[in-house]
Amino acid sequence: MASKIRATVAHLLWLACALAALLLAVGALLIALDANRDNALVAFVLDAADVADLGVFSRVDGIKQFRGQGADVKNALFNWGIGAVAWLVVGRVLDRIVKP
Repeated sequence: MASKIRATVAHLLWLACALAALLLAVGALLIALDANRDNALVAFVLDAADVADLGVFSRVDGIKQFRGQGADVKNALFNWGIGAVAWLVVGRVLDRIVKP
């Protein structure tokens, strides 16, 4: 019984981390494609990605800041891309730790 609960919790942790990574990846893609930010769905994804980046991988003040032409796109792709990979690594580690 306890092992089934641990397996379920591990699966939920992995799903939550994968969802955060997906939000960051889709958000970076929307920035790169210059999506209409007035659209409700685009705004929701970008806002959710801003939360998922935890401030560490922020496209405004993240790990690396590019300057010049196309800096917004480069910042989003670089910082949110690294953030997405970090979420996937953390999710997999948590899954392995919690799973029986």
